[in-house]
Amino acid sequence: MDRITAAEVFVAIVERGSMVSAAESLNMSRAMVTRYLSEMEKWSGARLLHRTTRKLSLTDAGENTLARCRKMLSVAAEMACAGESEDDALRGLLRLSCSQSFGQGAVAIAVTEFLRLHPQVSIDLQLESKAINLVEDRIDLALRITNDLDPNLIARPLAECASVICASPAYLAAHGTPQKPEDLALHNCLTYSYFGKSLWQLERQGEKLAIPVSGNLSANESQVLLSGAVEGAGIVMQPAYSAAPLISSGSWSRCCRNGSRRPWGFMPFMLRAARCQRLCAPCSIFWWRGLPVIRAG
Repeated sequence: MDRITAAEVFVAIVERGSMVSAAESLNMSRAMVTRYLSEMEKWSGARLLHRTTRKLSLTDAGENTLARCRKMLSVAAEMACAGESEDDALRGLLRLSCSQSFGQGAVAIAVTEFLRLHPQVSIDLQLESKAINLVEDRIDLALRITNDLDPNLIARPLAECASVICASPAYLAAHGTPQKPEDLALHNCLTYSYFGKSLWQLERQGEKLAIPVSGNLSANESQVLLSGAVEGAGIVMQPAYSAAPLISSGSWSRCCRNGSRRPWGFMPFMLRAARCQRLCAPCSIFWWRGLPVIRAG
């Protein structure tokens, strides 16, 4: 198993205080976290944690291993980023995948900056309308805005991605503004083909709601739905980073909080970077240095 990832897992267990919390923070299954911890103990030749029903605590060997893991991760983050000469500069092809709308903004900026720092690296950015198989499509890293990621992938959370419910002023003038989540069932809702086509997951003051929706337009790309909503076709859910310019310009109005005594809206999604087990050199450096600058909005 990948020792860098094992070190990430061990540090997360210690910092989060439990394997369940570590699994959630890394977006791994608990079984995968347990496997990595078991391998770490095999490599160390000693038990690293005292485990009780209430808490985890480090053994003496665990204290030493924690320090070594943190040092290893620090070295991994710095490796190949400093002191490069023309002969040992980072080289190779990095294949990335993300949605079209997100790729045209934050990802394009991060990729451009990474190529400026590492001019001998090539990046192939694949813009997809749905999640793909990283192994079959030979993708090194995928950027996904989701709360339901494949548990077999190694992932790191980057930022929360807020979503908003919007419509054009003309549509709302003709059909009214929904005052509560249940009102959405009475409206023409523009939906994604692969996500939330008939059910939107909302929250209202901490209460989780599943609201049935329907409409006469669905698409596998958010830009199509965005354009349809601007033209008055109906109500749409969009990432906040896509909706913000239209709301500021007056082309769109937010539906979910206008005139509502109890604020409501979409549950936030998490922007995550996902990869398989092995990392090529450019992928490793982008994982440590390129990803932190990417934000969803």
